[in-house]
Amino acid sequence: MGLFLELEVVYIIIGIFILSVTAFVTTRDFMPKGAFKKGMISVGAVVSLMVAFHYSITVKRMNGVEELFNAGETIICENKMRRTISKSVLISQSMEWKLEDHLFKHHDYERDFHTARCVDWKGSEVYQEENKTK
Repeated sequence: MGLFLELEVVYIIIGIFILSVTAFVTTRDFMPKGAFKKGMISVGAVVSLMVAFHYSITVKRMNGVEELFNAGETIICENKMRRTISKSVLISQSMEWKLEDHLFKHHDYERDFHTARCVDWKGSEVYQEENKTK
């Protein structure tokens, strides 16, 4: 349940807002009788299905990313901490990253990267640059 709330709390809040608007509109005088019940049931069902579908897709992607990482593949994650041209970070076990509780952790980064914000790296070969001083 904790993972569900962690991933979907924003969408649940948006859904509650949409239900609030539906409740407000369907209780106006110009609406026919029974509009509140029909509106809340239909909008509530659609919002619930959308949240459940989003959760299902996100968990599937997370499991896929974790399997690839554990197999030694490279993963690319969104870096919201540094807003530069290169927002993404490449992650792999060979680069000393660790996976703990759906989080990628590295000693050089203050923040961890959630597997929900990562995908498989389908780019060119990854090379690490070494710091060279002259």
